[in-house]
Amino acid sequence: MRTLNVFNFITLNGFFQAPGGDISWHRHDGEVSKFSDENSQRGSTLLFGRVTYQMMAAFWPTEMGKQRAPVTADGMNKSEKIVFSKTLKKADWQNTTLIKDDLVTTVRRLKTQEGSPMTILGSGSIVSQLTEAGLIDTYSFLIDPVALGDGTPVFKGITNKLDLELTSSHVFKSGIIHVTYTPLKS
Repeated sequence: MRTLNVFNFITLNGFFQAPGGDISWHRHDGEVSKFSDENSQRGSTLLFGRVTYQMMAAFWPTEMGKQRAPVTADGMNKSEKIVFSKTLKKADWQNTTLIKDDLVTTVRRLKTQEGSPMTILGSGSIVSQLTEAGLIDTYSFLIDPVALGDGTPVFKGITNKLDLELTSSHVFKSGIIHVTYTPLKS
């Protein structure tokens, strides 16, 4: 059975993006870049919603992406990717499958199959929907030492309480904290 993980960076007050989808507030220093490089080589199947997919596909395969973070770009480009969208017409980024079917039903089916772990990057709506369905195995966050006046909360729209247990943490020199949680079983 495959696992489903979330990896996202968030502000101290729980936003994963500022208004307009802005993520420029995220600090990406050398230590965090090394961490990203290592994670990008783990062979996860990456899951995206349309907006995050289009943002990532517009950067990682480009020369700028390859120059700024060559190891991460290599990992992102080689990874199997699944984008969930009912409106996207095509998904041209290398190794990408476009799925227009029901998100929860599809992910539930994917989790029962053999294969690499699955990781959701960004994609707040997907995180919320799959949290509500109880399908996420771990939540991994890079918490930036910044607060925004407004933005999109990482768990926007969930209606059920989500109890989590801390399984690991690491503080970077920049003040960013990496935390991993698993849902508490009721």
